[in-house]
Amino acid sequence: MSELSTAITLTGGASIPRFGYGTFRIEDGDTQAAVETALETGYRLLDTAVGYGNEEGVGRALAASGLKREEVFLTSKVWDHGYDDVRRNLDESLARLGTDHLDLYLLHWPRPSVDKYVESWQALLDARDEGLIRAAGVSNFTIEHLDRIETETGSAAEVNQVELHPYFAQPELRAYHAEHLIATESWGPLALRGGALFDEPALKAVADAHGRTPAQVALRWNLQRGNIVIPKSVTPARIRENWEVLDFTLTDTDLAAIDALDTGTRQGGDPAVVGN
Repeated sequence: MSELSTAITLTGGASIPRFGYGTFRIEDGDTQAAVETALETGYRLLDTAVGYGNEEGVGRALAASGLKREEVFLTSKVWDHGYDDVRRNLDESLARLGTDHLDLYLLHWPRPSVDKYVESWQALLDARDEGLIRAAGVSNFTIEHLDRIETETGSAAEVNQVELHPYFAQPELRAYHAEHLIATESWGPLALRGGALFDEPALKAVADAHGRTPAQVALRWNLQRGNIVIPKSVTPARIRENWEVLDFTLTDTDLAAIDALDTGTRQGGDPAVVGN
């Protein structure tokens, strides 16, 4: 494994692995087997959410794994907004996951028209102070949203989990994160329409040069651009293939060729409108 497989320390002191397993759009009935495969492969960062409807499956996999709770970095996200709603959702997530704490809890979307993301953020900060979560972060927040929570509460997010792949590299947001010591976590690292990405001549050329698949190269690019990465698959062979990105390195020329694929266009939801 390369140095990129190691964990990084968040501003609140929690240590998060650089590479993990996402569970977006995995049915609860399929979740336990998929997560067990991921854990057996070596993944130690798991990402779920209230909105995914599969926290119980993740919890079952954790219980069956034989791993100690402190060996797995567990993330979930809350959809509802408002101080009391966030605290209630946190209690319910802990029960479904079968744990007494989360390693990272995220506000799933800012939902600006609801205009409760600041008080929701304060609920996460209080939960962190109480030891119910080890790290507090957000998902799909723009610079405007990040500025507001830091200005109004005095505490910046530790993580911002956002759509990030070669077609949508978000360089301005990543620069803001670096300035404010916010870790960038990439969801959808293979793009939501991955087939098109995998057919890109530039990506295929780099993959051929390294004897890897286009998917592995896209994941490796994300890692070498400094991001935490959480690919998702329910196929055991693909879960294991994704893990095999930790033992090779892209050159500066490779990285630049992949950077050039950036269109600046989202494939997923727009934070200005999702959940409003």
